[in-house]
Amino acid sequence: MTQGKVCVMNKTTKSMQEGASPPSYEEATTAESSPCYSGGYYGDGEMLTQWGWHDQNIRRIFIRKVYAILMTQLLITLAIVALFTFCDPVKIYIQANPGWYWASYAVFFITYLTLSCCAGTRRRFPWNLILLAVFTLSVSYITGMLSSFYDTKSVMICLGITAMVCLSVTTFSFQTKIDITSCQGVLFVLCMTMFFCGIMLCIVLPFGYVPLLHAIYAVLGATLFTMFLAFDMQLLMGNKRYTISPEEYIFATLNIYLDIVYLFTFLLQIFGSHD
Repeated sequence: MTQGKVCVMNKTTKSMQEGASPPSYEEATTAESSPCYSGGYYGDGEMLTQWGWHDQNIRRIFIRKVYAILMTQLLITLAIVALFTFCDPVKIYIQANPGWYWASYAVFFITYLTLSCCAGTRRRFPWNLILLAVFTLSVSYITGMLSSFYDTKSVMICLGITAMVCLSVTTFSFQTKIDITSCQGVLFVLCMTMFFCGIMLCIVLPFGYVPLLHAIYAVLGATLFTMFLAFDMQLLMGNKRYTISPEEYIFATLNIYLDIVYLFTFLLQIFGSHD
């Protein structure tokens, strides 16, 4: 084991001296590569992944790539929400044809499961970007249709609140010494609370609408996804207890994008007023 790690460290040092780029995750762990990167010794693959994370250039490139894709997704979603909110003919059409909503929801569910569960698919270019684009369009349609049932001013106010919350959480996540990635227990408790509140809403709703219960559910949802946003931001940074691999830029973008969209929809339920 020691000889293998010395071999890896020697080759890594030599590559850095020669100005060569660091090995990718696949090169570091595949069995077909050179013996020094074969992963045949316990802990070699983990060490190489950590070595890659300690390289500041790799981390900066990874974060830039995630934010570039995320900004594109959010601009597309904002454009569709604005179209469905401000254009009355479009608003009337989508509200009169709920079938498109359910079709978009099915596409969202399938693409989300594919990108979340199939590591090979979300790492294979260009299929990962194609699936992410389809996923973004489906989520944007769902969000736009939900927004069309609310007053225009309410939608604009909630968009502004979402932007301010995202900016504050991002700043907090990058500056704080608190390790939010180690707080999975708190997130799990909040998820279970939301789950049982959702069940209660499903039971009570047929007998009559309860504004207080729905408001509690919306506040819990906004709180939960604000915490998830901070959690995913710190996973992206990679300097806390848990990190996300630089190879998983699609997965990182997917999580942060969904956190922001869900936060916006819950804020709509709290502050929005129906037309």
